Amino acid sequence: MLDSDNDVLHAPTATTAPAGDVVHLRRDGTSVVVDLAAQPHPAIVHWGEDLGTASERTLQSLAIAARQQRVSGGLDTTARLTLAPTEASGWLETPAVEGHRDGEGASALFTARDTVVSTDALRVDLADDEAGLALRVDLVVGAGGLLRSRLTLRNTGSTPYTVQTLQAMLPVPWDAAEILDTTGRHLRERSAQRHDLTFGSHVRESRRGRPGADATLLLAAGRPGFGFESGRVHGAHVAWSGNQRLSAVRTTTGDVLLAGGELYGPGEIVLAPGEEIASPELLGSWGDGLDELAARFHTGMRARPQHPQRPRPVTLNTWEAVYFDHSLEKLMALADRAAELGVERYVLDDGWFRLRRDDTAGLGDWYVDDTVWPQGLHPLADHVVARGMEFGLWFEPEMVNPDSDLARQHPEWLFRGRAELPPSARQQQVLNLAHPGAYAYISERIHAILAEYPIAYIKWDHNRDLVDAASGPGGARQVHAHTLAVYRLIDELKAAHPGLEIESCASGGARTDLGILDRTDRIWTSDCLDPIERLEIQRYTALVVPPEMMGMHLTTPHVHSTGRTVSLALSGAVALFGHFGIEWDVTAISDADAIAVAEWVALAQRVRPLVANGRLVNVDLTDPGLDVRGVVGADRNTAFFTIAQTQTLISSPAGRVRLPGLDDATEYRVRLVTPGGLVQAPAQSPLDWAHHDTVLTGRQLAVTGVRPPVQNPQQAVVVEISAV
Repeated sequence: MLDSDNDVLHAPTATTAPAGDVVHLRRDGTSVVVDLAAQPHPAIVHWGEDLGTASERTLQSLAIAARQQRVSGGLDTTARLTLAPTEASGWLETPAVEGHRDGEGASALFTARDTVVSTDALRVDLADDEAGLALRVDLVVGAGGLLRSRLTLRNTGSTPYTVQTLQAMLPVPWDAAEILDTTGRHLRERSAQRHDLTFGSHVRESRRGRPGADATLLLAAGRPGFGFESGRVHGAHVAWSGNQRLSAVRTTTGDVLLAGGELYGPGEIVLAPGEEIASPELLGSWGDGLDELAARFHTGMRARPQHPQRPRPVTLNTWEAVYFDHSLEKLMALADRAAELGVERYVLDDGWFRLRRDDTAGLGDWYVDDTVWPQGLHPLADHVVARGMEFGLWFEPEMVNPDSDLARQHPEWLFRGRAELPPSARQQQVLNLAHPGAYAYISERIHAILAEYPIAYIKWDHNRDLVDAASGPGGARQVHAHTLAVYRLIDELKAAHPGLEIESCASGGARTDLGILDRTDRIWTSDCLDPIERLEIQRYTALVVPPEMMGMHLTTPHVHSTGRTVSLALSGAVALFGHFGIEWDVTAISDADAIAVAEWVALAQRVRPLVANGRLVNVDLTDPGLDVRGVVGADRNTAFFTIAQTQTLISSPAGRVRLPGLDDATEYRVRLVTPGGLVQAPAQSPLDWAHHDTVLTGRQLAVTGVRPPVQNPQQAVVVEISAV
């Protein structure tokens, strides 16, 4: 993906398509057909299933078959869903481009000037000379068949142009009559909601300066009843870490579409003559079921040159082990036990800098607190590295406590739109990184810390929403500029410190988007580590985010965020199909528990090649008390599944569960590999297949399946499937 100020998504072969042609872009099972003869400029007439090597004649006919008839009560010239429809073209829904020149010059009508096409990419240059605007539309069918779309608007006029709307639009089939999106809150991100896509617009907006815990990661529209395994569905994601808008629209003129882009504040984007702005990428995926849709996102992300390639290090984070109690003796003991358990990365969380004894002070003063660390962080960092682990450190670069030297010395660096500060959250305000002085200070401090210590990893936190985010009393909105500054700072840090990895954390998963993940190495999926809650959070986050980029950690038996007591087997099974780690004071556990934790670490290390390169499988079930999911290797020779029980079941024993996704004809050995073995009550008979050399074909596993073990609520098992 691109930064907002970069050029083309993927340079097409420089061949200009003659007027009247129909362009057919194809890659990895996806076709996009664009009618170049549509008026007033080109229109997508198909996005979805691969149409094969269609002839020019059939493509021309397909384009003609998509044209509307003029009807009674309508416009004499029917308005089409083109690449950039506007009101002046007769389009009466939200336009692709909207703006004005000091309240005037609001009309825009774009016509095509040039088209450049290759087998999987299209660039169309549009212009409106009367309005003084030029618009470039880029479409790319990338790896996995993931569709990438971006609009770039340039002011060719002689006066400033205020941009209100700049969004890409993607048509979906008319039978896409049900939508799915996500909502949530802190500790419960990405909770799914579904309903009919009726006539009109279903709009999801984020005005929090980050996507937010309640933002929809994906807006999907499909045939009613679509699930994870089947049912055609299309979805769109805005790859942007600031304010954004996504919408699904059903029109009374026979169009269904998904649209998305950045949500600009009043007067936030004013283009001087000759200036331009690019929208974030709108990423579109489709599939026969949500698993196939998700696989296109994962394949597209994994094809990037900067995608993490080495095995994801098993990570221990110190937060829930010590909170702000930074005792060197305790932290070194924690490192010793972590190394014994097989941990590969040790991360020191909040509390290491000046005056940071709780969350009310010190944020922004990024100097090691010499009252707590008289020798700096060297004793701990050196000890961690000597034990064979990487050392990581927590930062929250965009935030500041009013009780800090930074806030007292530079109040002009804090976001505010009025004389008084905006409402606080967690006793903190937001630092405006679009301010050159603030940017220079934060950049110097992080670079200096990275230069002094052997830091391989930054946990980059962002613990509050942006409120009234302006440059000062009466000043301009700054969310767009701040977001670009964050991107620039991360890019500069990684360029200056090769091999540095960064996690995007935002009160957990409140900044989860493929804009931030294009330059970071994982997200912290949620601050909630309760495995029961995590099942849904992780399932719907993985619709877009590859699982190897999702932090999933073992939790304390008594979960801090919910008060629930959970078993190690459930916690381990739920954390298995992601970037595995531990959030637990492992110095306080028994020797028996330490052995079990080490077994889970070893299993996670065995599973992680499949997590990084395989395909996630979510089994559609009728019993809400069961959860069956897995990861299948790219070669389909190996798979792991978890069978978790969240509540009591109506039937006992349960009916058979299917384990799909493998090769139909291949024979597989199926066995339980849960660390600690199968928990079984005295009254139960043995689970016969678990004590037998069970060999089944991929087809048998997908169609008929196996009996799950009888379990109590909050128990889980791990099943390994390997080709014979």
